[in-house]
Amino acid sequence: MQQHHLGILIGGSSHVGKSTLAKSLAVSLGRELISTDKLGRHPGRPWPTLRPQVAEYYSRLSDDTVHWFLKVHHENMWPYICQIIENQRQLLKPFILEGSALRPEYMTKLDPSLVRTVFLYAEDDFLRSRMMEEAGYKGATQSAALIIEKFVERSIRDKREMLEAARDAKLQCVDVAYPEALEALAKQLAAAYSVANE
Repeated sequence: MQQHHLGILIGGSSHVGKSTLAKSLAVSLGRELISTDKLGRHPGRPWPTLRPQVAEYYSRLSDDTVHWFLKVHHENMWPYICQIIENQRQLLKPFILEGSALRPEYMTKLDPSLVRTVFLYAEDDFLRSRMMEEAGYKGATQSAALIIEKFVERSIRDKREMLEAARDAKLQCVDVAYPEALEALAKQLAAAYSVANE
C-alpha cells in the first residue's frame, strides 16, 4: 500500500544494523539520510582504537552511571532531533533518520502521520557475540577487554529497556538476528515509499 510519511525513523541499540538499513533505503528511495550520531559527542564503542578519555570513562564509572549518562545524552539530543524533523517538514523533504538516540519513548511523541517508526533489536547472546567479535575481544589486553565488556553490557542493558518500551508502544520491532526478517523489512519499506516518491 502506498505510504506518504515524510520521514522514516530507524531506532535501536548499538550494532543492530540501523546505519546499514538506513543507507540502503536512502539510496533506493532517493531520500536524505540523517544520523543522530553526528549531532552530539558521547563516549561510544572503545574500538578500533581505545582513546585515553574513553578508557577512563568506562573504567572509572559504575555500570549504573554509564547507562544514566547515555540516557541523559539522548534526552539532551532530542530537541535537536525534533528541530531536524520540523525543518524537513517545512521543506517537504523526505528523509530517513537513524540512531540510538531515537528512543521509543521519544518516537511515540511524534506525529504518526508525519513519520514511520521502526525499532531494530536482537537477543542478548546474538548482540554480545557480534560486538565481541567486532571489538577483537579475544585478542585484547586484559584492561581493554574489561572496557569492551563494560560497553557491551551497557549496550545490552539499554537494548532491553528500549525494547520493552518499543513493545509497550506497539512500535514495529524487527529481530535482526534473522536476516530474512531484516530483508523483508527493507523490501516492505522500499515498496511502500518508492511509489509515494514518484
